Amino acid sequence: MSSAQQFLASLTKGVNSPVSNATSTSPFGNISLFAIPAVWVVSIAAHFYAAANAPTSGGFDNVSPRGYLASITRKEKRTPQEELYIRAEAAQQNGFENLPFFAAAILAGNVARLPVDFLNLSAVVYVGSRILYNVLYINTTSASASNLRSVVFLTGVGTCFTLFIRAGRAFQY
Repeated sequence: MSSAQQFLASLTKGVNSPVSNATSTSPFGNISLFAIPAVWVVSIAAHFYAAANAPTSGGFDNVSPRGYLASITRKEKRTPQEELYIRAEAAQQNGFENLPFFAAAILAGNVARLPVDFLNLSAVVYVGSRILYNVLYINTTSASASNLRSVVFLTGVGTCFTLFIRAGRAFQY
């Protein structure tokens, strides 16, 4: 057993996993549940990026960051730095809005005892899509380029739907 496997085994020692009997080619076992907090981190990272790149003129207010966002959003003319800040905050909000959908899909897949490799692949695809989505959301400034961002978003949503559909089919008896 590798040191990574030993570490993961120590985290779950004495815990009964609903998928413990499932076969997996992954050396880490079922990592799909770890993707839920990973998506939270990816979502909040967009906010940290926004705060770190907030326009210094106009006074970013850490006491009232939502008030600050509202004040620059209301402006008729914004600087490129203000536009970037708004997009980064929007990426964060979108991540948190979609987190419950992903968490429910991962939980449904685990309760249905879907194959561990499929759960892990779904988790990695979703986390990867959220990272790419954030990068595209923050840096995309044209309508035509925003279409790629939409494709990436729908990739993540499609991953969740696939988990729900496969879990639902597993429960049909």
